[in-house]
Amino acid sequence: MLKMRYTLIALGMLLSSVTSADVQISIGIGLPHASIGINVPAYPRLVRVPGYPVYYAPQLQANFFFYDGLYWVYQDDNWYASSWYNGPWGLVHHDAVPLFILRVPVRYYRHAPSYFRGWRQDAPPRWGEHWGREWEQRRSGWDKWDRRSAPAPAPLPVYQRQYSRDRYPQQVEQQHRLEQQNYRYQPRETVVQRHYQERSLAREQDRNQTRDQSRDQSRDKARDQPRDQSRDQSRDQSRDQTRDQSRDQLRDPPRDQSRDQSRDQSRDQSRDQQRDQSHDQDQDQKRKQDQKQNQKQDKEQGRDRNK
Repeated sequence: MLKMRYTLIALGMLLSSVTSADVQISIGIGLPHASIGINVPAYPRLVRVPGYPVYYAPQLQANFFFYDGLYWVYQDDNWYASSWYNGPWGLVHHDAVPLFILRVPVRYYRHAPSYFRGWRQDAPPRWGEHWGREWEQRRSGWDKWDRRSAPAPAPLPVYQRQYSRDRYPQQVEQQHRLEQQNYRYQPRETVVQRHYQERSLAREQDRNQTRDQSRDQSRDKARDQPRDQSRDQSRDQSRDQTRDQSRDQLRDPPRDQSRDQSRDQSRDQSRDQQRDQSHDQDQDQKRKQDQKQNQKQDKEQGRDRNK
């Protein structure tokens, strides 16, 4: 992610959906850190503004320019810039907009705002009148320059023509890699130079963060490995114990059943023996009583006969 100061080119904006198969654009809401709704599905035709080191896009219904290696768009009273023709776009404070962009005549604004009406077509917009006296004091002399000393325009990044629609690189890192391979221009403007410096710094920070995360993950993995091994060993031991217990339970019931049957049989036999002994004793006692009774009766009968 690119972190820009408010006076520099800010973080790129997201893209909106394509509304036409031709090189037309749709303008939506432009807010910091949000999509500004600009979508150019194919590389636009760029034409040099006569006498200026600036190009404009006559076929787009937008205030679309190219200067010093960047594309510039003026929409909803904000300036945006990008190194690729379809963004992502970054916000640029009006104190940091390059002077040659501000000097482009009104007639080259293809989607000029309503407050441009009545202004001379062959002169730049009245930025001092629009943005106030303080801005004009800070940018004093912005509209005065020697046309004979105008610098040569930056070469157009025509290599981007082969990257349209589905082939357009969406990731900033991929855009930068293609740019390094195909576009060697060194910008003159301070704001553009700082833009590339900030982007390089942000990219280096992202790389460092990725490297730190990878190192931390490796360290955490090395630290957790012994703990994981111990946990796995404990889990294996618990599983083995459970398996052994289940196996023993499956093997022990027949043995327990036999033992129970033997105990029951022994108990039944002992009870039968006790019952038989008790019965025999009862029989003996009854027999003895009968004998006594018989003897008594015999004695009584003998006495009766003697009388």
